Amino acid sequence: MQNRLMPLALTMGDPAGIGPELARRAWRALQDSDRVFFWIGDPALLGEDIPYRIIQHPAEAAACFSEAMPVQRVTCPEPVRAGQPSSGNASAVIESIEQAVQHALSGAAGAVVTNPIAKHVLAAAGFPHPGHTEFLAALCGTSGQEVMMLACPELKVTLTSIHVSLKQAVETLSAERIMMVSRLTASALRRDFGISEPRLAIAGLNPHAGENGMMGDEEIRIIRPAVLALQEEGINALGPMPPDTLFSAAARPRYDAAICLYHDQGLIPVKTLDMAGGVNITLGLPIIRTSPDHGTAFDIAVGPGETGEADISSLLSALGMAHDMACQRSASDAVNG
Repeated sequence: MQNRLMPLALTMGDPAGIGPELARRAWRALQDSDRVFFWIGDPALLGEDIPYRIIQHPAEAAACFSEAMPVQRVTCPEPVRAGQPSSGNASAVIESIEQAVQHALSGAAGAVVTNPIAKHVLAAAGFPHPGHTEFLAALCGTSGQEVMMLACPELKVTLTSIHVSLKQAVETLSAERIMMVSRLTASALRRDFGISEPRLAIAGLNPHAGENGMMGDEEIRIIRPAVLALQEEGINALGPMPPDTLFSAAARPRYDAAICLYHDQGLIPVKTLDMAGGVNITLGLPIIRTSPDHGTAFDIAVGPGETGEADISSLLSALGMAHDMACQRSASDAVNG
């Protein structure tokens, strides 16, 4: 499988956050595994206890990974102080993401794994995108088609809206959007997760899924027609399902992914089930992208060579899921031509 040999591109994230520490510890944890990655960041953030090797091309990563952390250099313009983010280093954060995406688009990297960024820090430097997901879509030329999936072993959810207010999420909800997200979800479950006949559960918007219009009519006007249209296309979709029971232990085995209608409807159950191991995945891109399901955690960030309180579980899950998805996609593409 070609992607099995391609290293993962791990971005720097905000250099004042926990990203550099997590990258160091991830290499220590994985250096004897086949989950090879290279880090795109400033080597000054690594500290003297981590052996690293500057590489010019991702293809060099595998040869040194067991002995040294492969690094593609991106230099921060300003000195970095742990826990004190600066918009003066925004250009390096953005460059790290851009290089990772370019490598994935060219096939030199099997997937992109992004360390967390601080949106307000980048915005202060003129960054025009609401977040990582939208920026990645712009880099890939697929703006408007990006879909956020959150995944842990017990649950996968995808969202019909991402970084917008709850009011805007409701006002812009449409059958077309539900169908687009559902199609992308079903395709990803087949191609990247090896689920040949994916089952989708479409969440309701209102309490009790509207109770036949007594508590809101979006289920009648928008959601139910979308479910019926998906079923006519051959997609195994159920709903609208009452959101207060959709994520229970009894309900989850009935579907492979839940389609959620606003940000917190999907993120709350995933983070409740597995805060440390949840993974953020972007669907609708021509590349594979995963990310830890947490933020920059400036309050616990430490300097080069130091070990702090940050939990490495989510980054390890993101790297592992990216590796597995890349291998599965390679196998699926080989079978389907």
